[in-house]
Amino acid sequence: MRSTISLRLIAIACLLGAGCAGTRPVHYYTLAPAWSPSSPGKPDGATILIGNIVTPEALQDDRIRYRTGANEVGGYEYHRWVEQPGALVRDSLVRALRSSGRYQRVLESSGSTIGDYLIRGKLHEFGEVDNPAMQTRISLQLELVDKKTNRSVWDRLFEREEPVSRKSIKDVVESMDRNLQQVVSGAAAEIDKFLAAAR
Repeated sequence: MRSTISLRLIAIACLLGAGCAGTRPVHYYTLAPAWSPSSPGKPDGATILIGNIVTPEALQDDRIRYRTGANEVGGYEYHRWVEQPGALVRDSLVRALRSSGRYQRVLESSGSTIGDYLIRGKLHEFGEVDNPAMQTRISLQLELVDKKTNRSVWDRLFEREEPVSRKSIKDVVESMDRNLQQVVSGAAAEIDKFLAAAR
């Protein structure tokens, strides 16, 4: 009898504990690279379409990801991006190319949009890395497709690491913000250079 009461009390305590743990708040973060406002489109410039940035399954949710050592990966349950990482990268690329003022239009690709070139990509890594120092890492493959011929005319891999100054999630997010700004501005500059030479 006494053991039954003890077991019930333990079960109730566990349920109450689980209920309290379930109320832990989830914190959401976004990246806001400091791009200048969009410049007016260049009337004789190309129209650029930005397609989807494909991600591996581990990056298809909104949890902030981390890697410990060479092989262990995980995600912070209570620290999340406001959008999936592929969408964050795509938005940043659109803003960077629009701000250059070199193109007639820069649009997100959809079934009905028409353009001269399509940029599509794959995001291989987007997260915190603790090996041995704490940093953020981005690995982004981009491809430029000529819409007239439907052939790839340019393909680059952009990889970059950015130190994390302290060990809080806020510092990880700030590092990722700086990292993405550098990766995307470098990619936009290379795309600008290639397309200027191709005209």
